[in-house]
Amino acid sequence: MTVTRSPGAPDRDALAARFGPRRAGLAVRARTAGDPLADAVVAEIRAAGREDGRALTAALQRGIRDGLASVTGPSPALAALLTSAESVPAGTDPAMLDTGIRPMFTAPPAVHTLSLSAGALLRTYGSPSIAVLLGTTGRLVESAERRLTETGTWLLAATLPGGMRPGSPGYVGTLQVRMLHAHMRVLARGRGLDEAVHGTPVNQVDLVRTWLDFTLVSMRAEATIGFGLTPAETTEVYACWQLLAHQLGIDPELVRDVTSHAEAEELDALVTAVTGPPAPESRALAGALIGAVAALLVQPLRLPVPQGRRLLQALARRFHGAAVTTGLGLRRSPGWEAAVAVLGRMIAVQRRWVRRSPASLEAARVRNVAATRALLAEDRGGPSLFETHGA
Repeated sequence: MTVTRSPGAPDRDALAARFGPRRAGLAVRARTAGDPLADAVVAEIRAAGREDGRALTAALQRGIRDGLASVTGPSPALAALLTSAESVPAGTDPAMLDTGIRPMFTAPPAVHTLSLSAGALLRTYGSPSIAVLLGTTGRLVESAERRLTETGTWLLAATLPGGMRPGSPGYVGTLQVRMLHAHMRVLARGRGLDEAVHGTPVNQVDLVRTWLDFTLVSMRAEATIGFGLTPAETTEVYACWQLLAHQLGIDPELVRDVTSHAEAEELDALVTAVTGPPAPESRALAGALIGAVAALLVQPLRLPVPQGRRLLQALARRFHGAAVTTGLGLRRSPGWEAAVAVLGRMIAVQRRWVRRSPASLEAARVRNVAATRALLAEDRGGPSLFETHGA
C-alpha cells in the first residue's frame, strides 16, 4: 500500500530517525494542534448568536481583567480557560508572579527593541506557516510597524515585576494575545488557509517557535552585542518563560524540559525540521520589518532611514548568520557589521565591570525597570489589535 504524504507534512520516519520516535510524534501532533481551551471559548461565542455572543465576550473581557471570581455564571469553556490561566503549574515558583524576568532588566529597553526586531520577530517571520497566515488574515506588510510596537509593548509588560500576576497589564495582554490567536485560527480557516501544507493555523509548533524566538534567539542576539547573561540568569529566564508558556496556551510537554540554551537548541532543531524554508511572504515581512524599525530609529539615533536599514541588516546578520539573512532577502552591510562587532566587544567589557559590583548591577536593573514602566506609560494612540480582537 502506498501512503501519499501532503507536500507540507513532515516526514515522520525521517524525524524519528533524527530525534527519536517520541519527539517525532510530539512534533507531528503539535503541527495540527491549536489551543483547545481558547478555541473552545471562541467556539462558544460564535455559536451563541449575536446578542449572547456579545454577553459572552463581555464576560471574557471581565474575567481576563478581574479574574474568574468576578464573572457570574461563567460558561463552561470560559471557566476552564480562566481556571487554567490563573493557576501556577506544578513545580513553578509562585514568586515569579511578582519578580518578573529579572535578568532581562540588566539591559535597557532599547536593547530589547533591537533583539525583538532584528532578532526574534525576524526569525519568526522565517516560518512559512506564520508568514502565510499573516498574509491570509490581512496583516502582512502594511501592519509591520504596528505589529512590532504591539508585540514589544506586550513583551515588556508581561516580563516586568508583577507582569505575570493575574489582573496585571502584562497578564491581561498575554491572555488577549492568546485569544487573538484563537480568533485568527477561525479567520484563517474561513479564508481557505491550506492546513495540509501549513498545519493548523497558529499551531503548537508555531507557538513554540515564537517562544524560542523570545528566549533562545533573543538572549543569544543580546549576547552578541555585549549584553550576555550568566548561566544562572539564563536558567531563571527559561523558568519564567515556562510560566508564560502556560499562560499563552503552549503545550507543557513541548517546553517543560527546557532550562538551558543546550536544551532549547535541541527543541529548536526539532521545530525547524517541521517548519520548512521561508516563503515569499517571509521575505516581504522581513523587508517591511526592517523598514519599519529603521523609520523608528530616525529620531532617537538621528539615523537616516537608509543607514538605519544597514544597521539593522548588520545586526540581523550578527544575530542569525548569513544563511538565515540571505534566505530572507537581506543585504550585507560590511561597514556596519564591523562597527557592530567593535561596539559589542566594548559593551561586553563595560558589562563585566558592572557585574563586579552586585550593587551596581542591581542599580542598573532598577533604572531599567523604571525606564520600561515610563515607556509603557506613553500614549500609544488607541487600543492594540490584542485589545480589540483578543477577547
